[in-house]
Amino acid sequence: MRARTGIRAGQYAALLAYLVFLAFPLLWLLSTAFKSPRELGGLHPTWIPRHPTLDNFRQAFDEQPLLHAALNSLLAAVGAAVVAVAIATPLAYVMARRRSALTRAATGWVMVSQAFPLVLVIIPLFLVLKNLRLINSLAGLTLVYVVWALPFALWMLAGYVRAVPTEVEEAAAVDGAGRLRTLVSVVAPLLAPGIAATGLFAFVTAWNEFFFALVLLKTPGKQTLPVVLTHFIGAEGVADLGPLAAAAFLATLPSLVVFALIQRRITGGMLTGAVKN
Repeated sequence: MRARTGIRAGQYAALLAYLVFLAFPLLWLLSTAFKSPRELGGLHPTWIPRHPTLDNFRQAFDEQPLLHAALNSLLAAVGAAVVAVAIATPLAYVMARRRSALTRAATGWVMVSQAFPLVLVIIPLFLVLKNLRLINSLAGLTLVYVVWALPFALWMLAGYVRAVPTEVEEAAAVDGAGRLRTLVSVVAPLLAPGIAATGLFAFVTAWNEFFFALVLLKTPGKQTLPVVLTHFIGAEGVADLGPLAAAAFLATLPSLVVFALIQRRITGGMLTGAVKN
């Protein structure tokens, strides 16, 4: 009994330590954002600011075009989410309903593509965008985000499609509904939660993405928020810590809110796909 209690206490302690480890960057960011330059440069760091100030937020907005960069990020993220869902939904339906060697191979390839490093895909994507004259444009960046989000979106949506009983479609066919009407009026509403979760996942992925935006966008007015945040680091590598923390905290908030809304549905989609497979 004592051994079991000790094991359980150890498990809770390990879980608590892991949660603290995960929360540390955000708590440090929040604490730093409200500290004065004098307190940031102090020899004895503190968790709770002694004299909280909003000067770092004001300085961040004064020094960098954060709102314009946030608008660029928003346009690219929303565009990527909409296009990725529009492409992934019919493809996921085919992958989930048409069980054949071709669909199984496609599903396997989708899973394998998740292991590709960014460096591997950036060169062919750069060449394609250059031929399309989409380098240094939000449209080109959005296209890259769609390509990057599609594999996971397909996997998620295929799990939701498998969760819809085929008897529902058969019943609609018996009632005289055609194929297209069955898909639009019967299947699509049942997939709505999965479509929303997949779209929000694509949004969060694009909103936080840095590498592609850094490589593809050169004009300052077209840069997205993660790239603009690097401007708070000087040429010597010294960061303007207070404004950087304030800007980074504001940039983190949208993705935190969106992820809080979708995390349960993402987990549900993964489990559904795993069970149905």
